[in-house]
Amino acid sequence: MNKISKRFPLSIFPTSLLAFAIFLSLSKSAPAQIQDVRVIEITAKKYEYSASPIHVKSGTKVQLKITAADHDHGFKIAAVPDGAVTNGTAGLIFTSPQDCWQLKQGETTTIEFLAQASGKYTFRCCHTCGVGHRGMKGQIIVD
Repeated sequence: MNKISKRFPLSIFPTSLLAFAIFLSLSKSAPAQIQDVRVIEITAKKYEYSASPIHVKSGTKVQLKITAADHDHGFKIAAVPDGAVTNGTAGLIFTSPQDCWQLKQGETTTIEFLAQASGKYTFRCCHTCGVGHRGMKGQIIVD
């Protein structure tokens, strides 16, 4: 019986060490997931978006942070690439899809999506903002 009590603490050590190693590996993987998100800041102002074209790699999680500088604007983008069938497979998977995101003056609107399929995706203003409104557009290119 005395021999068993002497071995018992030694058998706990490898198990504890293994559990600690697993804990450390899991805690390091969580920040890696956060780093996978590509944040892109865009300013919407009189008839233009500040960043265009925007290139992202397929498989990238994207977070657009769009600020309307001068007055209210809008942001509209199709989930399928330009020229594709509108009811086809979505190439951009939005976390909260909308037909037209409203961009309020002085506020930042966040739009999140997964760039899943290669192609060109044209975005445009969907809130009438003046005579140059129709020319207010940009492009996201998924490589």
